[in-house]
Amino acid sequence: MAALTAASDTPQNEYIKKYAPIAVSEMHRSGVPASITLAQGMLESRYGLSSLAADGNNHFGIKCHRNWSGKTMRVNDDAPNECFRVYGNAEESFRDHSDFLRYQDRYKSLFELKPTDYKGWAKGLKKAGYATDPKYAEKLIKIIEDYHLYKYDTGDVPQETPIKIEKKSQVEVKNPMRKGQASESYSFRVERKVFKKNGILCVYAEPEDTYESIALEFNLFQKEILRFNDEGAARPLKIGEVVYLKGKKRHAPSGLPMYVADNKPMTLWEISQRFGIKMKFLLKWNPGLTADYKPVEGDVIYLKKMK
Repeated sequence: MAALTAASDTPQNEYIKKYAPIAVSEMHRSGVPASITLAQGMLESRYGLSSLAADGNNHFGIKCHRNWSGKTMRVNDDAPNECFRVYGNAEESFRDHSDFLRYQDRYKSLFELKPTDYKGWAKGLKKAGYATDPKYAEKLIKIIEDYHLYKYDTGDVPQETPIKIEKKSQVEVKNPMRKGQASESYSFRVERKVFKKNGILCVYAEPEDTYESIALEFNLFQKEILRFNDEGAARPLKIGEVVYLKGKKRHAPSGLPMYVADNKPMTLWEISQRFGIKMKFLLKWNPGLTADYKPVEGDVIYLKKMK
């Protein structure tokens, strides 16, 4: 008698195992939650078994549109014999999917959501017209929850490629989704240095820096960079102030369990910035404190969960 197939060998689980690393990598590059990318890929490609995915490496059902100059294939979809993009490999498909969302105005509001708000992303995609299925959002949410894909949205995966800033004072930016569109230009200082605090990429504010200018320099939206730095709204930056380019962490680096306030104590927000801890976790590790609490000399502020 043939052995029964293990649950872990289902097409769904095999798809997750194979493509989750790509989805997480794309999340760090583009800001699209890994859970959304995986759920869309699973739904659109039938777990990689559709002809589009198998023959064209197209996991997201992205059609040709006017700006596509690569290979194509014809498939009956909403209409007969529709044109779909063909990719050299799955990685190209995942990257194009991220850029497709990132660089189209109708999806811009999604990047103002928290990366863990998969329900907001799913509903926003449907509202923006990504798919014609009236139950598209519900289907994405069900896939994410059935297969616990949300866990990939909070994984602390190291960035594989370091940020490199070209030694130019003038940079031309072209939207890859709109060929023929007029280019935008902006200026920034030569050789911007990128640092790490608590393993998080960051820069230190220089004269004339703003949250908006730093966001533009690193291909981020201003609301993203404000969220990374626990800021509710933009404000003038002080020279030398740290600005994080990724979300802060749950706790301080190893070996730094607490901060003891001296005669010039920092605010809780300043402590969270100094040690690269999200404010919500700093408050969690210090029950009873509120965001506007002002430490006094001798106060112990815990930087991690204490037993």
